[in-house]
Amino acid sequence: MFIDYITLMLINMVAGLFLLADYLYRGIDSDRQKSWVPGFGITGAIALTTGLHMTFTWPVGGSFNIAFGETTVLFGILFMSSAIALSLDWDLLTIAIYAFFAGLVAIVIGMRIINLGITKQPLMSGIGFILTGLSGVCAAPTLYWKTNRTWRLIGVIVLIAAALIWAFTGYLAYWNHLETFQKWVPTPMR
Repeated sequence: MFIDYITLMLINMVAGLFLLADYLYRGIDSDRQKSWVPGFGITGAIALTTGLHMTFTWPVGGSFNIAFGETTVLFGILFMSSAIALSLDWDLLTIAIYAFFAGLVAIVIGMRIINLGITKQPLMSGIGFILTGLSGVCAAPTLYWKTNRTWRLIGVIVLIAAALIWAFTGYLAYWNHLETFQKWVPTPMR
């Protein structure tokens, strides 16, 4: 059965990236760390669930399952673990180290999407992956330099740019899916 919920994954990532930008801007050095737990938890739960399903079942054609499914698992576990760590007042350094490697994966995938010309807008998707990946690669230095306002603002700009790319891609996909899937019927109902 054909199931395409990449749209859900994209908009969830948009929400997560905006939450992370907000956390970086006004939360990373705040006394109220637990304020971000619900948002990070929701984002992580949706990403982890959809990413694992896509990774294990390959519901869409070709390498989209790798590019979107596996990176969504990484994104989801980072947000879930961040929510848990913030709720328990744990240090975020080990999560930031994990984010470095997850970020490298996103950068490689972004470069490969551009190189292979996959997705309907390979340059935009590739840049979205690269910017999102850069935020993971820079997570540990950001924790180290969390008092450096300029460094944090650069991070916020990168996160918002990535979120806007994914928002454009996701909302446009929703617009198009409502038309293209308008007459689709599940196999058992045919």
